[in-house]
Amino acid sequence: MGIAFTFPGQGSQAVGMGRDLAEAFPEARAVFEEVDEALSQKLSAIIWEGPEETLTLTANAQPALMAVSLAALRALEAGGFSLKDKVAYVAGHSLGEYSALCAAGMFSIADTARLLRIRGNAMQQAVPVGEGAMAAIIGLEQADVEAACAEAGRGSVCQVANDNGGGQLVISGAKPAVEHAARLCTERGAKRAMMLPVSAPFHSALMAPAAEAMREALAGVAKKAPAVPVIANVSVSPLSDPDEITARLVEQVTGRVRWRETVEWFGANGVGTLYEVGAGKVLSGLARRINREIATANIGTPADVEAALAALG
Repeated sequence: MGIAFTFPGQGSQAVGMGRDLAEAFPEARAVFEEVDEALSQKLSAIIWEGPEETLTLTANAQPALMAVSLAALRALEAGGFSLKDKVAYVAGHSLGEYSALCAAGMFSIADTARLLRIRGNAMQQAVPVGEGAMAAIIGLEQADVEAACAEAGRGSVCQVANDNGGGQLVISGAKPAVEHAARLCTERGAKRAMMLPVSAPFHSALMAPAAEAMREALAGVAKKAPAVPVIANVSVSPLSDPDEITARLVEQVTGRVRWRETVEWFGANGVGTLYEVGAGKVLSGLARRINREIATANIGTPADVEAALAALG
């Protein structure tokens, strides 16, 4: 059975992440130094020392999570691992798609850090603070959630932003519409409908200005064909052409992260093991809820690196 590497998105960050990798592997430390240099900022100090509210800022969290993922990958590669030889596909959740593409060689680490800083700032600036919102809806059929969004979003914006699997959908848009949709979902049988502590309505039509910013930023970056195909968030299809991947990255800013379908695609296309590369274990948990037949493992600590090297040969 094949292997896929997945890369986490926002929400997986934690102060101190990746420090043990940097201490154990010079190749991992070099990633953090490269990101610091690319951003002209000591982001590594914020990653390892906090404060948490500074790390959580979208413009910091996005390049920070990428840095940890790439540090883990470089540690693996220092042990003789080759992504091209061992991995069939890569994918990432939202910003994680950039980490996946960097891992597969489409973008350099420095360019990826700068792209994610631009992306984070553009997403934050697209909508004034307090005007947008997101909510997690647990235990309600997708069609019912979409109907609630359509009803609540008349004359406004309210849409499904993430299909995370395991009965969890995230909706996004104008704050009054999202709050209305969340109430409708509760009335219609959702187990839970909770507003999320986010700073902007990600993956909604309100992010259109950020999509344009990314179109411009991506146009100016050097690209290579990835060493292995990426499964794009918005199309759930394996892509290797840099121009097509770039177009999907622009769409992704306002489009739905189809993570449930991505894991289902892996299961239907010969992937037996998903490795989550980087901080946290969110994607591993989602994968287990979506398809229990797919094995999951994490690569986020030196011990994980050693275990993965032993398993992957």
